[in-house]
Amino acid sequence: MHSTISAKKDILKIYKEVRAQTQFLCEPLEIEDFVVQPVMDVSPLKWHLGHTTWFFETFVLKPNVKEYKEFHPKYPYLFNSYYISAGDRWSRENRGQLTRPTVKEVFEYRSYVDDHMNNYLGVRQIDDQTSDVVILGCNHEQQHQELFLYDIKRILGDNPLYPIYRETSKPISDSNTKKNWLNIEEGIYEIGFQGEGFHFDNEEGLHKVYLHEYQIASELVTNGEFIEFIIDGGYENHMLWLSEAWDWVNENKVNAPRYWKHEDGGDWWHYTLGGYEPINPDEPVGHVSYYEADAFARWKGCRLPTEQEWEVACNTFSFQVSKEMNFVEARNFKAISSADYSFLGNVWEWTSSPYTPYPYYKPPAGALGEYNGKFMVNQMVLRGGSYGTPESHIRPTYRNFFHPHLRWMFSGIRLAKHI
Repeated sequence: MHSTISAKKDILKIYKEVRAQTQFLCEPLEIEDFVVQPVMDVSPLKWHLGHTTWFFETFVLKPNVKEYKEFHPKYPYLFNSYYISAGDRWSRENRGQLTRPTVKEVFEYRSYVDDHMNNYLGVRQIDDQTSDVVILGCNHEQQHQELFLYDIKRILGDNPLYPIYRETSKPISDSNTKKNWLNIEEGIYEIGFQGEGFHFDNEEGLHKVYLHEYQIASELVTNGEFIEFIIDGGYENHMLWLSEAWDWVNENKVNAPRYWKHEDGGDWWHYTLGGYEPINPDEPVGHVSYYEADAFARWKGCRLPTEQEWEVACNTFSFQVSKEMNFVEARNFKAISSADYSFLGNVWEWTSSPYTPYPYYKPPAGALGEYNGKFMVNQMVLRGGSYGTPESHIRPTYRNFFHPHLRWMFSGIRLAKHI
């Protein structure tokens, strides 16, 4: 369906393109933007720059280039994230305490590693195993590019000045877009990655599942629909909420999606990467937690799809997907309304499936085996990508995952129901 980062013969070109995209995301920012950490889930932007560089230094250059000298002996400690096998690391919640290294020094670190990577990939012959690690590193950086956008929106979005990250395009919404229910017949379906190309290890374990007949919405839930939920007292009706979710709503005084504000009882507004603007009722709702997505689905007399139902529907109706999907390359930097059956792009879609291993799943050996497997507990799966996702990074089998209370990411809702 879409190209993926996998072509070994173009590995240097791929590496340069991914690293350049990170630089592009940095262009609108001021030096102060790179150092803020308002909450533990949000990393300082300079940390993302250092961490993705550390990945290539640690897993590519140091094991393969004998004459390589690491940029700074303490950087592995500062920029390791959760790879226990790779050594000790600075605590996640304290990343924002570090004024040093400076942003300038972190960019110098990136340039240093880029120079060595360009020489290594451009001059030397590399084996398939090393090539696979480089490709994994590029996909890893693409994940952090999206996290980078989540985090800068969180940093700027709580600022009362509502700074503009980038002027975003203002697509004309199609208010005549009609939602349809797409029918999927009962049967046995194959789930998981198959074929050629890059994929993460958590997509492995091709297996069969039996699905009852069901329907899935052709379009995402819109802002307008979610406003109806709010007006109808959705956040006050305990019957719609899971017990844990109801506690979360009340403890945190949640009454709308993240970044939404009701201006003096008038119109709804929200912060976007293009600044503070009125909410367009035709655009897909975003920044909702799993708890909110589940409660909304109950209010509508529906449910969230399982990740298996979502994958089958995506594959079944992929021929109807528009060529102009809303990934980061479109530079909309916001969710847009659409009149097609696109299951990819716009916002990540919550499913009702817990993040657990597929049958036959085995994490890789070594530090890179810590990439996905050890997080398979207490999290829910999201599918489809978002307007912050690179198009080359997504595929129907891609499994994203977050804790159910989180909503700073670009997350939305697609409904399903039994027939």
